[in-house]
Amino acid sequence: MKRSLTLFSGVLLAVSFGLLPSAAMAQRDDSYPNRPVRIIVPFGAGTTTDQVARFLAQHLSDETKQPFIIDNKPGANGSIALRYALTQPADGYTFVVGTGTTFAANLSLYKTLGYDPVKDYAPISNLIVGGVVLAVSASSPVQSVPALIEVMKKNPGKLTFGTANSSSLAGGEVLRELTQVNIVNVPYKTLPAAITDLIGGQIDMVFGDTPAMMPSVRSGKLRALGVSTQQRIAVLSEVPTFIEQGIKGYEVIGWVAAFAVSATPAAVITKLNKMMVKAMQTAEAEKMFGATGWLSVPGTPAQLGDFQRDEIEKWSRLVKSAGIVPE
Repeated sequence: MKRSLTLFSGVLLAVSFGLLPSAAMAQRDDSYPNRPVRIIVPFGAGTTTDQVARFLAQHLSDETKQPFIIDNKPGANGSIALRYALTQPADGYTFVVGTGTTFAANLSLYKTLGYDPVKDYAPISNLIVGGVVLAVSASSPVQSVPALIEVMKKNPGKLTFGTANSSSLAGGEVLRELTQVNIVNVPYKTLPAAITDLIGGQIDMVFGDTPAMMPSVRSGKLRALGVSTQQRIAVLSEVPTFIEQGIKGYEVIGWVAAFAVSATPAAVITKLNKMMVKAMQTAEAEKMFGATGWLSVPGTPAQLGDFQRDEIEKWSRLVKSAGIVPE
């Protein structure tokens, strides 16, 4: 108690002499933001994460009359951006819009991250979630997931699947775990590169996020065999789920969410959360992200924290069961 009173007195003294640092000033809900805010994006321009961040930036700028500036820092599966964000003041003027890769999967996929997604970061709000699409080349004779599994079992270790992020990797590994098929993962830096090789016949299948897969599916270059959500995806309503096709327990989702450095004042996180929820609940958000197969799912920081812990545990089990060796 004495320590709390001492700290409180120190804050009052600093206010009296105009010495209060910006982080403490940010605790006043009505003062934030009073200057430009930077949104760190761990992936390149044009990615789904980047699109969500830019959507938020526009809405938050309109509401606060302050610039929200996008800062793309791709590389190392998002780790570069999250390590960088930790070097910035914990005052709410820098926060991260990341994914299940950066805030859950990486903890099990890498021996050394340089950041702890739970201890170093405080949840603000979940933003969108979406499924994974399994597709083969349009020239493939395979027409369904069960038919593909049959081919896999007849050719153990010969079929390849392309991946480019944690959700696409999970798509293949969960199928491997549930059906005991022997397939070979071919990692790519980007999903477009994997899709190009699939169309060209260099690999046999790709597990990919809906927005990245849809153009090639719609153009007839790829055939979508299944979606990884519990229910069908509205924009690909003709494609059955894995569960519908007899793969019980198959569910893989990707997600995008906002986090701040853990020492960020609670009042700032609360204000950011309220603004993000307001933006993501607009008809514009539902239309924009729904058109590419994503759902807008803003919520409280506590809900995101619980969800993140569940996802971390899920990835820990998946990596162990799949025999994946952390890099």
